[in-house]
Amino acid sequence: MEKQFIDKLAWIYIKNRKILSTRSRGKDVWYIPGGKREERESDQQALVREVREELNVDLYREKIQLYGIFEAQAHGEPEGTIVRMTCYTGEFLGVFEARAEVEAFGFLSYKDKDISSEVDKLIFEDLKKKNLID
Repeated sequence: MEKQFIDKLAWIYIKNRKILSTRSRGKDVWYIPGGKREERESDQQALVREVREELNVDLYREKIQLYGIFEAQAHGEPEGTIVRMTCYTGEFLGVFEARAEVEAFGFLSYKDKDISSEVDKLIFEDLKKKNLID
């Protein structure tokens, strides 16, 4: 069976050694903020748009930096559907507010990784290994 890929972007923001995460309405899993790019959008354009839509803050485009790319089984999708998450860090302006499909946001530590999607668990592992989160 051929693998199907879902291409997504994520914004890694760490505060007090915890990572910002969101939960969408009707979902039981937490996700690192971000989403899919729209037609002809660059990674930076899509990330800025998605973060603004979800959390009402503006990322500084010139401060966005690639963190890494992670792949895992996509949550709630048929076996063999892989999410490829391209992760970026960056600074922002504004105050977080849950908007659009986001019902809640919070800062998670490594011990909270099991309430996250499979690809996010890989990101948690990487952040822990690099001693960036507790």
